[in-house]
Amino acid sequence: MRFTLKERGMLMPVYNFATNRGLKLYLVGGVLRDLILKREKENPDFDFAIRSGAISFGRRLAKELRCGFVILDKEHGSCRLVKKYGGQIYTFDFTDFRGKCLEEDLRHRDFTINAIALRLEEALDDVDLSKILIDPYEGRVDIKKKIIRVVDTGAFAEDPLRILRAFSFSAILNFNIDKNTLKLAKLNRNRLISVSGERIRDEIFKVFATERAHDYFLALDKLKILDTVFPEIKKMRRIGQGPYHHLDVWQHTLETVRQLELIFKGIKNEEIAAYLNTDICASRRRKALLKFGAFLHDFGKPKTLRHQKGRTTFHGHERVGLRIAEDIARRLKLSNDEIYSLHKMVLWHLRPGYLADTNSPTPRAKFRYFRDAGVEALSVLLLSLADQRSTKGPLTTFNARKQHEKVVAKLIKEYLKKGKEKIPERLLSGNDIMKEFKLGPSPLIGKILSEIEELQAIGKVKNRKEALKAAAKLRR
Repeated sequence: MRFTLKERGMLMPVYNFATNRGLKLYLVGGVLRDLILKREKENPDFDFAIRSGAISFGRRLAKELRCGFVILDKEHGSCRLVKKYGGQIYTFDFTDFRGKCLEEDLRHRDFTINAIALRLEEALDDVDLSKILIDPYEGRVDIKKKIIRVVDTGAFAEDPLRILRAFSFSAILNFNIDKNTLKLAKLNRNRLISVSGERIRDEIFKVFATERAHDYFLALDKLKILDTVFPEIKKMRRIGQGPYHHLDVWQHTLETVRQLELIFKGIKNEEIAAYLNTDICASRRRKALLKFGAFLHDFGKPKTLRHQKGRTTFHGHERVGLRIAEDIARRLKLSNDEIYSLHKMVLWHLRPGYLADTNSPTPRAKFRYFRDAGVEALSVLLLSLADQRSTKGPLTTFNARKQHEKVVAKLIKEYLKKGKEKIPERLLSGNDIMKEFKLGPSPLIGKILSEIEELQAIGKVKNRKEALKAAAKLRR
């Protein structure tokens, strides 16, 4: 167990800078846990503990290393440095001791697997580090047993976000959470109300980024932790959906996430895989965001529930749900790009089902779907598949499910094909239309252009002459 030559090369300037100032640094937490697990990270991060003055030290070191610097927590003396090196991004976090000594600091850590330390100077030696780790709370034992356990019973009161971190670590590392830690998480769940949206977002998306998000959300749900994070869920429970569904609104939501993950596992097409692995914002990828879209897609149903002539309906739930989804996304401080993508997913998740109501959707209907869903057209199709596979009531027939799968499969092929085609040049511009028909600027110009674009896409208009002829009819 030792750091690589490259890692020691990154740590050496930090050690030299500290030594020249008579300061002692300790490596703590995740980097040592991952070293024990032989777990490599795409972009390594190092956490350092220092007796005091972490922010001042970090600021001066950032100037020395010519790298990014940000204060994470002024109250607790915590800062971060970010440096690019050898095609990777290295993160260095420096934090003041929480206590009089290192052992007290480690007691204030979240879980035993992260309450391990090492003197920085010892990390630089090309020797087996396993025998010189500082491990007062037997973190290595829990790593070996694959157990997530709080260091102290007051861990969740000290920082309620640790409740979600227990589950994100469990999901990422495939560790079990010990029973007492689960009990403490349930007892302290209401404390999560005080945690900022962006911190909650980061842990939630760590879970979504794993292959078994459904299992962990199910566990969070059983402890009623999700109700604290997403209070909107309470209204979704025990709302029946009629004979086409076999689950209530909330259970259907969880099942849709599960079915989506099953779909992801079966994807062999490289283009689809690349699409899903696209970064939408920072390190958050479309695959994780799509799971969040599946999670949010029916949040509008409670407000649109109606019982009419013995039927249960949710007319317009996608538009009501859209507003709820956007409110939640803003609460979690998602980026504008992510909110835009969720907007498309939630608003249009019913469209593929409508297209599947006919044996062969018309070119016009398909064009309008791809136009409206835009870059998220494939996301919506995959969400629609998961949504349909989660609907197994007595009136949902085998033939209807088969038809839906068939139409969606064809639309996916068409989407992939469109991605390889060149976008045809516009036959007319707005100036062309205004000049030809002596019109001034108005919404009518945009409407005519949109209609001509549609006619061109479905092959009804092939050249400028035909476009002008069509425009003449549309302006009336």
